[in-house]
Amino acid sequence: MAVITFLSDFGYRDHYVAAVKAKILSKYPEASIVDISHAVQPFNIAHAEYTLNSVYGEFPEGTIHLIAVDTHGNRSGKYHAAKYKGHYFLMADNGLLSLITDNKPDVLVELHTDNSFMPFPAKDLLASAAVFLAKGGDIEVLGERTNQFRQLLNRQLRLNDHAIMGHVVHVDRYGNLITNITRESIDTIAHGRTFTIHFGRETLGRIYSNYNQVDDGDCCCIYNSHGQLCIGINKGHAEELLGLGFDSQVDIRFYPGN
Repeated sequence: MAVITFLSDFGYRDHYVAAVKAKILSKYPEASIVDISHAVQPFNIAHAEYTLNSVYGEFPEGTIHLIAVDTHGNRSGKYHAAKYKGHYFLMADNGLLSLITDNKPDVLVELHTDNSFMPFPAKDLLASAAVFLAKGGDIEVLGERTNQFRQLLNRQLRLNDHAIMGHVVHVDRYGNLITNITRESIDTIAHGRTFTIHFGRETLGRIYSNYNQVDDGDCCCIYNSHGQLCIGINKGHAEELLGLGFDSQVDIRFYPGN
């Protein structure tokens, strides 16, 4: 039995999440539904991309990911089912798919829609498609093959022999600043050299293994479980205290060895 994950910007105060789950369970009472998050900031594609990319690969192949973020955000009214790296994705044509698949889904179909009036696409269309796939249905039955979908570009690192220029790509609920600078990129440029990390008015010269290696209230950098460089304050809120946030610049400068 395939797992159905559910990611949305619906929040937790209204009935929207329950309505989508009710539609799935009414068609497939044995469905296994896993909530990824429903606290994605409304219409925020970058937030949805970071959240989904951080976890979808942890699920077994064949998992169906229902993504209800910015579901009315495109005038085309198109909705897609895609297969990528053994996983299925259901979402509106709002650019998110291009960020998840690096513009290269293995299979992409535009979902059949019999009714142009869909006040609740996640329930009216995507939930039924998720059930169909979870029961072993062929993705190509859901719609027509296409290679047309909205494409966005992830922000790219800039690297040279002596520096890496990156940005904050996510702020978690603890206020930690997660960047697109990776352990791999630092190791590739460093070659054993010393370096300093620059963000806002701060400069640090060391990466710790976890936040509690510094005193309460002190700032430090660590790598998260995905190898991304993170900036945090032990028992504090880095976003608020440093005045930084999504898209803030973070630079690493490397110095000649002795």
